[in-house]
Amino acid sequence: MRVVVIGGSGHIGSYLVPRLVRAGHEVVSVSRGRSTPYVPAPEWEQVQQVFADREQEDADGSFGGRISGLRPEAVVDLVCFTPESAALLVDRLRGEVGHLVHCGSIWRHGASRKLPITEDDPSSAGPAFGAYGIAKERIARLLAAETAAGGLVTTSLHPGHIVGPGWHPIGPLGSLDPGVWRALSAGEALRVPGSGAESMHHVHADDVAQAFELALLHREAAAGQDVSVVAPTALTVRGYAEVAAGWFGQQAVLETVSWESFRSSTTPEHAESSWGHLHRSHCFSIAKAVERLGYAPAYEPEQAVLESVRWLVERGRLEVANPLVAGAR
Repeated sequence: MRVVVIGGSGHIGSYLVPRLVRAGHEVVSVSRGRSTPYVPAPEWEQVQQVFADREQEDADGSFGGRISGLRPEAVVDLVCFTPESAALLVDRLRGEVGHLVHCGSIWRHGASRKLPITEDDPSSAGPAFGAYGIAKERIARLLAAETAAGGLVTTSLHPGHIVGPGWHPIGPLGSLDPGVWRALSAGEALRVPGSGAESMHHVHADDVAQAFELALLHREAAAGQDVSVVAPTALTVRGYAEVAAGWFGQQAVLETVSWESFRSSTTPEHAESSWGHLHRSHCFSIAKAVERLGYAPAYEPEQAVLESVRWLVERGRLEVANPLVAGAR
């Protein structure tokens, strides 16, 4: 099958594109810049590279035509963030492409109500909030309605917090604050807002790539569906901090504080990120992904995060007080 991957050199694409080549597909990777994939692989030598500025081409109405002109049988869209952009692509591909697989987000769901959250039970989570989450929810509904009406066959896959070598993971407090890792690695007190029982659901980028590959393979089962793509389990704030401190031979020292006190002790950016993750307190079921797609994630969340942290520490991109313990897992 000829597959066009929009955003092919990013987090997911770095793993997905080589997977598709190994599976025998003809792959075209569309990206905005000429950055190299996060994970090098010899399969990239067989990939056609196309460079395009989606935002600019959406504005002048040419992006959908560019994708259609590449003659895909299927399209994987990893970098669509507005309903307007999604609608433009759908309108151009309708009747020309057999399958559009879209990358959504678990943030299409709001605060958890019943755990694990399932895709088809509206009572398991509250309504989406925040510009990003609301946009992803609207895109998912748009795509589902398109397929239900007999138009373009679409599938929306909704990853959790993606981690892997090459970028910083969402940390135990739900932010990218490097100070969290310094404190844990030194055995210093970590100020924790809330109860510490709030959860976050990570997933390794290669497990997400696996799900996209499977959605293409099982088109009929995936058609019109929304599917959560996460690790088999989720981490609580407390559990995450304790496991992470252990990687450095330390015990986590957690100091429970109010949100008001926490906000006064960090930057507005980190505080907002922490609140967004911990208020949602997400934990998802993977039953639908397993049953419909055959999804079999290889990584538990702590394994995925450790791989990312080890990569950063070894390259001097994350400052820690003590080295990782040999055999940390």
